[in-house]
Amino acid sequence: MDGPERAGPGGISRSGRVGVTYKYFGAPDGATAARVPITMRPEELGGDELGMGGMFTKIKPETMAAMVLTGIEGIPLHKVPPLELVVLHPDYAVVKLPMTVVDPLRGIGEESVGAAAFIWSTVPDRGGPRDAFNVYQLLHEWQDFSKRLHEAGHQPYCLVWP
Repeated sequence: MDGPERAGPGGISRSGRVGVTYKYFGAPDGATAARVPITMRPEELGGDELGMGGMFTKIKPETMAAMVLTGIEGIPLHKVPPLELVVLHPDYAVVKLPMTVVDPLRGIGEESVGAAAFIWSTVPDRGGPRDAFNVYQLLHEWQDFSKRLHEAGHQPYCLVWP
């Protein structure tokens, strides 16, 4: 795996790519999730237009999945399941994350979140945040998101656009 891509001036990473934004949201099914980008432009997306307060981040869905499954479930990084592509459009993509990426967070306490953050901060050869405190904060946000998904009966999706 490549290391993290740090954005330089103008949001351009070392690889020459402009920074990508990820909007995590919940939807009852893939058909509903697929309609999200058609009904509104990504730059207009706020919190609740997607049915439940989504989450903006610069963290890739693959990294979020690995962070939870490696740090909390103890799954080796190479065994993290792939994401399901729902829509691939020239301007955006929508992917579905497995429920195993959000379910483990609902029932854990402070100590487990802290331990997961520490574990993820020490995993070699992976992208994403490396500072344990930043991972801890992100996992807490993801934990809140997981609870909202569960209460709404939704599945996790991610809208990706450059």
